[in-house]
Amino acid sequence: MGEILDIIELGHPVLREKARSIEPIQDDRIQRLVENLMATVQKANGVGIAAPQVAESYQLMIVASRPNLRYPNAPSMEPTPMINPKILAHSDEMVKGWEGCLSIPGIRGNVPRYQAIEIEFYDRFGKRQKLKMTDFAARIFQHEYDHFNGIVFLDRVASNHDLVTEKEYQKRLISTIE
Repeated sequence: MGEILDIIELGHPVLREKARSIEPIQDDRIQRLVENLMATVQKANGVGIAAPQVAESYQLMIVASRPNLRYPNAPSMEPTPMINPKILAHSDEMVKGWEGCLSIPGIRGNVPRYQAIEIEFYDRFGKRQKLKMTDFAARIFQHEYDHFNGIVFLDRVASNHDLVTEKEYQKRLISTIE
């Protein structure tokens, strides 16, 4: 199991940087970072994490949807490291859904995202993968992908009326999660 890393918060300059692509993927440092991110996202009750959130400005994310305290209705999927990912195609349809961020504790936003995406990425062994994602998994990917471009979910909400505190979200909105 990897080491639990400190998650940086909004205001840290790395969260607003453009992340670098990774080459070579098999580098020991990158492989350790994959392990550490997988341990960190699990410990933090997250469904995804991007390397910039631990002050590592690389195009590496973990998509790890599973029911937990923060997302009790999340679908289960195997934690998937994605290196140098790209969105190849997306649906025309955008859907609003509630998101939080490990780097912005205490706030949730109702964020529009593409309902379906087709992506390409390299797995931790350097093999190119293609995947179609929909609904909550597609939302997680798009949220983490934004971190590679210095974008946080707050940048995507249509208005301040689409923001709530975590406490209010848990109290009133939990039943509306996909």
